[in-house]
Amino acid sequence: MKILFVHQNMPGQYRELVQWLAARGGHEIVFLTQRKKGPEYKGVTKVVYTPHHRPAKDAYGLSKVWEEATGTGFGAAMAARMLDREKGWRPDLILGHTGWGELLFMKQVWPDVPVLGFFEYFYRMTGGLVGFDPDEPVSDHAPFLNHARNAVPFASIESVDLGHVPTEWQRDRFPASFHDRFYVCHDGIRTDLLQPDPEVSLKLGRLDRPLTRADEVFTFMARNLEHARGFHIFMHALPKIQAARPNARVIVIGGNDVSYGRKSKHPGGLRGELTETLGDSVDWNRVHFLGQVPYSSFVQVVQLSRCHLYLTMPFVLSWSLLESMSMGATVVATDVAPVREAITHGETGMLVDFFDVDALADQVIDVLANPGAYAHLGPAARAHVVEKYDFLTRCLPEHIARMNSLVPASARIELPG
Repeated sequence: MKILFVHQNMPGQYRELVQWLAARGGHEIVFLTQRKKGPEYKGVTKVVYTPHHRPAKDAYGLSKVWEEATGTGFGAAMAARMLDREKGWRPDLILGHTGWGELLFMKQVWPDVPVLGFFEYFYRMTGGLVGFDPDEPVSDHAPFLNHARNAVPFASIESVDLGHVPTEWQRDRFPASFHDRFYVCHDGIRTDLLQPDPEVSLKLGRLDRPLTRADEVFTFMARNLEHARGFHIFMHALPKIQAARPNARVIVIGGNDVSYGRKSKHPGGLRGELTETLGDSVDWNRVHFLGQVPYSSFVQVVQLSRCHLYLTMPFVLSWSLLESMSMGATVVATDVAPVREAITHGETGMLVDFFDVDALADQVIDVLANPGAYAHLGPAARAHVVEKYDFLTRCLPEHIARMNSLVPASARIELPG
């Protein structure tokens, strides 16, 4: 099959699928992206495109997102037209993310080529980030700005032949009229590669010996240390946890930027703001900020952890949660709808109220103090992820079946075995 992937940040949600297809051989795969640097895969031709237009900083707020999406979509379409006219290359199937407008004009280039679009988020005033935190007041214009952002998914649903959403919670954010055009299946977790490792060890610069599973380590991870992923809640819980567990160390992974929600006004970002606020109430010698680390280091940190924290407002479920569960981590997470889809309290993890700092601290303290009482959670979490989210046995067959449903029999992909 000739397959065109489209994602501004290659590989995005296609990390496992594109590698599996390339490794199988027999396919012509082109990946259209804005990312000049980044991963390169044998058997995948990367084509970098540039948005044709970007809105001015002071562009009209209600149309700014749409203006950017059309500029992005037209840039992607011009790159696709170059493939068609200059290279003579035409895909059998297009897979891409709809969120930035990259798929809006693919049918204008190839009217008869089927498009399978990834739908990530629909903006509403309830049930998500907006209005969740009472400390973040919602402006009178928010309902209009929020709905204006949905021009992109509204246009995208008519630009694809089939839509894909990874979780039921994400599907249910979209209007009911979208649902018949969607299938729900996670991108997939390589549970065969992400397993517990009782022999794991990790050397940190300021320590004179590597940490092992015998050490009392708890962990926090987010792409960026921000409000949306509960970094402020975690930090405010630290003094109580440290006071109760004087030998515990915490390892924190994440950058100092903002992916979602409001940005701290402090020059050191939210981390700098909270470090200043908490001051001597935290023993900073037992706090290890690693920043953004290679994937292999993230794996080691989670395998080492006695208690892994996943804190989030209601938003898109992070791969890191399911990956941590795959590695048998004892997870303490926030009790919000997207997390409840993956974790059952007391069976595959422990859930706490997002805003209850004391409850979070108490739960982490109990896990650290009584690991035997929670020893069942990690194996049960792994079994659940293997059953529902495993890439090779659960998600890949569904994705391939949906891809095959859009192309002629002669172009279909056969699964091994």
